[in-house]
Amino acid sequence: MHRYRFLLSRQWVILTIVAIALIPTMIRLGFWQQHRYQERTARNNLVSAALHAKPVPVEELSSPGHAVTRTERYRTVTATGAFDTARQVVVRRRTNEDGEVGFHVLTPFVLTDGKVLLVNRGWIPANGAQTAFPKIPAPPAGRTTVTGRLMADETTAASGIKNVKGLPDRQIMLINSAEEAHRLGAQVLGGYIEQTAPAPKGGSPEQISDPGTEDAPLNFAYMIQWWLFAAGVPVGWWFLVRRELREREEASAEATPQESEPAAV
Repeated sequence: MHRYRFLLSRQWVILTIVAIALIPTMIRLGFWQQHRYQERTARNNLVSAALHAKPVPVEELSSPGHAVTRTERYRTVTATGAFDTARQVVVRRRTNEDGEVGFHVLTPFVLTDGKVLLVNRGWIPANGAQTAFPKIPAPPAGRTTVTGRLMADETTAASGIKNVKGLPDRQIMLINSAEEAHRLGAQVLGGYIEQTAPAPKGGSPEQISDPGTEDAPLNFAYMIQWWLFAAGVPVGWWFLVRRELREREEASAEATPQESEPAAV
């Protein structure tokens, strides 16, 4: 065992401690990525199921004061009524697919029973400073049927968007049915919809594709990667030990004087 006495040196003690500490750390990181993989897979399954579900009337899923649940979010819903453009507002600081900053157009949609559904009709450019109310393409006039994806009310906690007060006329920061119910003095269905049909003019809401395998496989790959790293640490440590041992033995052999051969008679 004297061959491995060098492992008691300060350098090797530190290296061994670091290696021992890295193994459980990497294993924990692998489990963390596993949990992320499971969470994202569950979320993707929920979104995919919602996007592929059969459209239903919006009032089957939402009502005044209702909080849209995770299983209801992204569900395709339909509604029949008329747009109330006189009381529509725009949502500030929203970007399109190219990263341009503009507005989302939020128009009250009065249903046949008098209740109001908030409809995000899509994105329009800001055309400079976001101080004046922008020119907005008109929606279909009169009684019409709209289709859209049901979304939950926006909050600062969920979106990170600060709900700034004192904004220019008819501009808001967050789409929130409770606040809009107070502003409109009407019964407003919980949440809102992102209109998909008839196709919004001047832009469209954020496009939500079927997530399928998005994100989750990346977490799965990271999980395997961390566990491979954890397995590789002791292998790498042993490789370094063997190399150190070999170098020491070679150095010792070179330092040992060779026996002199007898002189020829």
